[in-house]
Amino acid sequence: MGKKKVLNEGNLNEMVYPGQGEMLGIVTKLLGFDRIMVKCQDGKERLCRIRGKMKRRVWIREGDVVLVAPWDFQTDERADVTWRYTHGQAEILRRKGYLTV
Repeated sequence: MGKKKVLNEGNLNEMVYPGQGEMLGIVTKLLGFDRIMVKCQDGKERLCRIRGKMKRRVWIREGDVVLVAPWDFQTDERADVTWRYTHGQAEILRRKGYLTV
């Protein structure tokens, strides 16, 4: 059994919505290694870490919409990136009113 390879992001059917303790944000700056700056929905800019599960499988660029989970401590400063939305999924979130940033 090999890796599941996604050739085209346009046909992904899985849609992940923000849950308890999660929020949406937009990537503002790539800092290198596994860190990015994200402008979150609550108006704060957080230093986010890309989870190891996503690090080599999902490429994140500036302007992408991501789902972040703030840490239990330093909640206003740091968070983990748990999901990156495609452009089509981001438009669906905007139409449904989830994304206001």
